[in-house]
Amino acid sequence: MNYISGRDASRFFRLEKVHKTVAFLFCILLTAIGARAQSSATVEVYLNRRTGPFPPIYRWFGYDESNYTTTHNGQQLLHKLHDLTPAPVYIRTHFLLASGNGIPELKWSSSNVYTEDENGNPVYNWTILDGIFDAYAAAHVRPMVELGFMPKALSSHPDPYHIPWPAKPGEVEGWSFPPKSYQRWQQLVYQVAQHMVQRYGAKTVSTWYWEVWNEPDIFYWHETEREYERLYDHAVAGVRQAIPNAHVGGPATTGPGVSGKAADFLRAFLRHCAQDNSTATGGHIPLDFISFHAKGTTQVVDGHVRMGLDHELSNAANGFSIIREFPTFQRLPVILSEADPEGCAACVSKRYPQNAYRNGSQYPAYTAAFMKSILDLAQRERVNLIGMLTWAFEFEDQPYFVGFRTLSTHGIDKPELNFFRMAGLMGGSRVAATSSAAVPRDGSSTSGVGRRAEIDALATADGNSASVMIWNYDDNDVPGPAAGIHITIHGLPLSARRILLQQYRIDDRHSNAYATWLQMGAPQHPTPEQYAALRTAGALQLLDSPRWMTAASGKLQTQISLPRQGISLLRISWAAN
Repeated sequence: MNYISGRDASRFFRLEKVHKTVAFLFCILLTAIGARAQSSATVEVYLNRRTGPFPPIYRWFGYDESNYTTTHNGQQLLHKLHDLTPAPVYIRTHFLLASGNGIPELKWSSSNVYTEDENGNPVYNWTILDGIFDAYAAAHVRPMVELGFMPKALSSHPDPYHIPWPAKPGEVEGWSFPPKSYQRWQQLVYQVAQHMVQRYGAKTVSTWYWEVWNEPDIFYWHETEREYERLYDHAVAGVRQAIPNAHVGGPATTGPGVSGKAADFLRAFLRHCAQDNSTATGGHIPLDFISFHAKGTTQVVDGHVRMGLDHELSNAANGFSIIREFPTFQRLPVILSEADPEGCAACVSKRYPQNAYRNGSQYPAYTAAFMKSILDLAQRERVNLIGMLTWAFEFEDQPYFVGFRTLSTHGIDKPELNFFRMAGLMGGSRVAATSSAAVPRDGSSTSGVGRRAEIDALATADGNSASVMIWNYDDNDVPGPAAGIHITIHGLPLSARRILLQQYRIDDRHSNAYATWLQMGAPQHPTPEQYAALRTAGALQLLDSPRWMTAASGKLQTQISLPRQGISLLRISWAAN
């Protein structure tokens, strides 16, 4: 062993202290350089490089409590959803066939459409169901009719039928069991479909989608996958009897992993449709679209919310991979009939702090990043993705901004709804858009976890106009610098000299009623003046006045400053030749 003298030791420790100080300062310098690098980006848009269509996959919405459809705020929100895009909007809800008095609770609704008399004969009551579908018709939105859940009189295990949420572990409810007679189940579905034809017309109902059940791989279905296949076969036979050209599909499983029950369930269902004969008709099994769900994860890390966008993408990638195993279904439309940052809309953030992202601008920034990533993934995997359905609506008689996954509260629009307004302003074809600060996402569940904030863009072009959506998103809800973003739009017609630029913005000061509510002191009983101000703050807002800019040699350049978790939509237009 070698020893050093006291003098040498003193010198050694002084030098070590200097080295540590230098190392510490160097780390600070690297951090500062990294922060500076992350606070700037270059976005390049190429209008003359079309990359494919821009399908309006954002126009699908859903919620557990179908009876909220007929409330005042529910009907208002349906009209807002219709108005956000020129494309038809689709609505999916649970419990359309459940027994009960039509009074909603958290994660519960009912229509009482089917009962039986004392002799066991079916009795149909259309009052509540008509109210729901009449509200859809009045708002000019289209149903994605989820055929579920089992009426009490038809359930093979009727008691207990409904247990108020949350149910305790091991408790099961009668609405989640198979029918005591599959023939009566088929007749119920036929009667529902035929009633809709009579009420709204064959042409109208032929534009709807009919999905059999919800998440039959978990507690929503207390039987085997094979029994679900019987349920599906008889349901589509009933729908097609009334509407021969109806769009029918399923199985609406939870997000599939690489392996596991959801993946096995989805694969077995597709194999059944591809290879078996219908247990209802003995013939071909109709399948017009494939649905499954994709969910992210949320958690609290070091006192802040961390999202799991890549987990949601991984669900989708695994589902797409399973579909590719069946060449027969390669071109079928695919609908992510629930696509959300996590799995429980009714799990309020006050009790589940990992859901605290829901009121502010992190939610729409997440949705923007997910929408581009899922479009890229579907294009890469050659999947005909037509829908990413947001499971969020509104909850009645709950505190303002209490933390449900919703689009509005008490008729006041939340920032997430303004993302869909932005998306609805985009149209035409997708065009190439690159960012120097993008985070590559490949559908791996770990590809983006813990990385820096991403600045990325999605662009479309349509005739004499174009739109560029840019976001500054971070899975971690932590403070960060605003990003200085230099934007160059290439490929403008050489004759287009004067360009009109409009910039819409969602951030902590724009299109954000929640931020305004906090500034008011978070009132639970706002005055009429405060309520009017909140309604105004909930609208999609321009960052500043529209302005005319000059293009040169087919190129337009501009610069913006975009806060962390902010989104800008730049819309440009020019005169036709």
